[in-house]
Amino acid sequence: MSKVERPRLVVGLSGASGVAYGLRALDACRELGVESHLVMSRSAALTLAQETELSVADVQARADVTHKVSDVGAAIASGSFQTLGMIVAPCSVRTMSEIATGVTSSLLTRAADVVLKERRTLVLMVRETPLHLGHLRTMVRLAEMGAVIAPPLPAFYAKPASLEEMVDQSVGRALDLFGLSWKPVKRWGEDVGPLKGDA
Repeated sequence: MSKVERPRLVVGLSGASGVAYGLRALDACRELGVESHLVMSRSAALTLAQETELSVADVQARADVTHKVSDVGAAIASGSFQTLGMIVAPCSVRTMSEIATGVTSSLLTRAADVVLKERRTLVLMVRETPLHLGHLRTMVRLAEMGAVIAPPLPAFYAKPASLEEMVDQSVGRALDLFGLSWKPVKRWGEDVGPLKGDA
């Protein structure tokens, strides 16, 4: 992307538990001056209702641009539309598996497929446990294709004082993969832990 152009990031929300990760990714984009392009699966709307008091319209208001999951002709479905890449937060096993096959049935998975084919960064915050062998093999396949598998795991060294801080740390570390540095992230050797030069 040209230096004069505002960077864009596609933010996908699937139906896995953990919709807070996607919400905070949208908030982070706004704070960082990154143009966010939101696409939500139908299952994500169900999870949103179960885990928050927010409506779909509330989530859409956090994004710069929203796309219908059925609109496979949207800008983010084309590689000619330049972005930093895409984060799927949270990423369900179904969404992960569909991306791995390349047989995409929605804008969410089509956009992820485009990111892979254009050799851009695709970060999947996979939310599932325990994982069976099929899940693990799917993750290996995606990693071989260039995706980054980044389950949102708590970083206890950051000494989070709340669930919100744990979410922000995971989201911030995922955004690091796009070269985006978000203020809430606590960094080892800077904010926590031994400093450089310490014995």
